[in-house]
Amino acid sequence: QVRLVESGGGLVQAGGSLRLSCAASGVISGINTMGWYRQTPGKQRELVATITSGGMTNYADSVKGRFTISRDNAKSTVYLQMNSLNPEDTAVYYCKLDNFWAASTKTYWGQGTQVTVSS
Repeated sequence: QVRLVESGGGLVQAGGSLRLSCAASGVISGINTMGWYRQTPGKQRELVATITSGGMTNYADSVKGRFTISRDNAKSTVYLQMNSLNPEDTAVYYCKLDNFWAASTKTYWGQGTQVTVSS
């Protein structure tokens, strides 16, 4: 089994910064994608950013230039540096891991961490 543990959420003023971390434990494929998604009440969970085990990144248009995703493969940890935060970034942020195996893909989610940006 795989477990994802997020940390780093909290309350910040508009224009401020936060750094989220997500540590994965368990059996992790050498080929995988880790990412961050967010969700607000009444809305679908949406992609924020992803990064492959090879280091390729993808960002939602709304966060490009403000957020940076990175990872430490030795620690099986993914980070999300969030700068220039605005109230629209307020959400529960979830970490996701896609383990790619020869015959299947296994997806895991963290428990979520709240990010609140005050105006």
